[in-house]
Amino acid sequence: MTGAVRKGRPVVLAGPSGTGKTSIAHRLVRDGGTYTFSVSATTRPPRAGEKDGVDYQFVSPEEFDRMVRDGELLEWAEVHGRRYGTPEGPLRRALAEGRNVLLDIDVQGARQVRRSARDAMLIFVLPPTGEVLVSRLAGRGTERPPDLVRRVENAREELLDAPDFDHVVVNEDLDEAMEHVRWLVERGGGDVPPSPETVEEAVRRLREEIGEVLAGLTGPK
Repeated sequence: MTGAVRKGRPVVLAGPSGTGKTSIAHRLVRDGGTYTFSVSATTRPPRAGEKDGVDYQFVSPEEFDRMVRDGELLEWAEVHGRRYGTPEGPLRRALAEGRNVLLDIDVQGARQVRRSARDAMLIFVLPPTGEVLVSRLAGRGTERPPDLVRRVENAREELLDAPDFDHVVVNEDLDEAMEHVRWLVERGGGDVPPSPETVEEAVRRLREEIGEVLAGLTGPK
């Protein structure tokens, strides 16, 4: 007689664009174990190298409307003028198989998951500095200058949500950040090593650093 399969847990990795939350999620899945990646549906076009059904489920606005109307999405939000959502069916099946499902979503979506999946663990991913965040966004080479400024401005505001999450992980070194997330999930969110900054202090510092970078990007008003 075989034992019952342990139910998995939804694990939300949220934070501004450029923090590396997608890289953390894919590294955890690649390293094996009980992790699987929740493929979000989006109305934005694919970037170079992205694969439909692997990185995102790329759908038309009309198809996204249908998914919302038919209740197929656990959460959805509009971010940077495009819509993103989490298909609920694949997520529920993976959880029933005992897998921890990694959701790479924005802070709006994280709030919705908190309401609909009470057992979810919400982890906010921070960059080590504001300069690093902006350089990661600019380094993609996919944004026109006005779009880059908008993303940076949005990132600065999204940081304010960090204190409301269960845990915060600083992504300065990808391997260390990945192991921190793994430790939180597999230890059930136990005690964490002391940090030289409180979350509030880190957010305040990052917002100041990003503000200085934005001043250089936009020039004098």
